[in-house]
Amino acid sequence: MATLLERVGTLISANLNYLVSKALKANSIAVVDEYIRRIEDNLEALEDAAATVGGEAKSIRRKYEEYRAKADQLDQNIDLFLTQGKTDLARAAQSQYNTISRLMQTYEQQAAAQEAEFKKLLEAKTKLEAKLAETKQERAELQAMLDLAKSKEITHKVVEGVAGTTSTQAGIAEMREEIRRRLDKATAQSEMDANRLENQMAEALEQNTLDAQLAERKRRLGVK
Repeated sequence: MATLLERVGTLISANLNYLVSKALKANSIAVVDEYIRRIEDNLEALEDAAATVGGEAKSIRRKYEEYRAKADQLDQNIDLFLTQGKTDLARAAQSQYNTISRLMQTYEQQAAAQEAEFKKLLEAKTKLEAKLAETKQERAELQAMLDLAKSKEITHKVVEGVAGTTSTQAGIAEMREEIRRRLDKATAQSEMDANRLENQMAEALEQNTLDAQLAERKRRLGVK
């Protein structure tokens, strides 16, 4: 059971971003599909284990209740025998009571352990189901991304084929447009540099003006 919970814990803690990245690099969703199959297999194992452990917990708890009822009856009989002066019967009943009390304690501990295990299995099942739903959603998005990528690759090949049949004039026009873009960028950069210099100069003049104003105030106030 511990091994099953460990496997499930590993699946729950898996990094989906890593799996998606790996799938994208391989240009295949096979890695995600394999992860989904592993989740589904372990979910089936979890359900079977939970049903088994849950059933055992109920059986042990029922056995405990049966022994507790017997212990309660013996407890009453011991008191009755003592009040009737039947010491030998009271002693025999006390001995049975002690034995049943030990069995009760054992069954109670076993029932508690099985119930705790059952709870862990149910919690793991809930978390794994959530992970499965999340992974299937990621798979759908990944499939869409791969389909789009393949579509763009096809478009790119078509464009390359068309470009190979165009005239030299088309190539010259593209070169001219690229030169214009570079020139526009350089012009914009020059304008930004000029504005930056003007701002620096203005700030310096502003500071000089402020310093002169403060100096005049200090003079009037006699502050050095």
